[in-house]
Amino acid sequence: MQPTSNPVGAATGGPILKARTFECMGTVIGLTLPIGSPTEGQPGLDELTAATTVVERLFRDLDEKFSLYRPDSEAARLARGELTLRRASEQMRQRYAEAHEWRLRTDAAFTPERPDGVLDLSGIIKGHTIREAGTSLLALGWQDWCLNAGGDCLVSGSPRPGSNEPWKAGIVDPADRRTLVTGYALGGSSRHTAIATSGSAERGEHIWRVGRGNEFVQVTVAAADIVTADVLATAIVAGGSTMLNRATDRWDVAVLAIRADGSMLATPAFHPA
Repeated sequence: MQPTSNPVGAATGGPILKARTFECMGTVIGLTLPIGSPTEGQPGLDELTAATTVVERLFRDLDEKFSLYRPDSEAARLARGELTLRRASEQMRQRYAEAHEWRLRTDAAFTPERPDGVLDLSGIIKGHTIREAGTSLLALGWQDWCLNAGGDCLVSGSPRPGSNEPWKAGIVDPADRRTLVTGYALGGSSRHTAIATSGSAERGEHIWRVGRGNEFVQVTVAAADIVTADVLATAIVAGGSTMLNRATDRWDVAVLAIRADGSMLATPAFHPA
């Protein structure tokens, strides 16, 4: 999934969307802001750079703690048995507690452990990091932005500040990453400000499937918060249509699920690209 918002206001002197990117957590993270005239109270390129610095520092700090690919991280020490969860940091225990709560709420379609029993919080950490970055941006006074981490997006405000115009996210075809299959409006007057996609089409098989968990190759979920969107997308890939039905019954979400043959199941909110 990629954001597809086009620059706005170029012909009238209004704000134009500008982005800064960096790599972390094995993916590309991008922050987009509408850039305009400082005399009109709109952020400029310096503000975009400063905001990106805040987001990047947060991502790198959490990656250092939770990445299983860093041998010196706390998560890697837990995986090797050098540290017990009881003696882990409060931050680690909090994320485990949140992941465990999601395991209960999804009837184990989402789980914080690998099949070999090793604790792996990667299914929730990216969403949590996006959530924390969004909280920091708002606390620092930035109201209109789109944060995209490997296709999982959280937005605030509008690409046209002061309006109800939404940000626009496009969902790529898992069989052809150059093609969009549909789009979704985030923010603005929409009740959903977050969208996340899970599946094997881009990163290969990395989700532990249960029941009818081979049913979908890609699942996109839009929700009011990024952790809900990210966790439920993973859970539906893992649990198939049973989990999809459970998610749409229990949560205020929009879902697009794509099968290997290209057929789709979608809630009405998704529309053609």
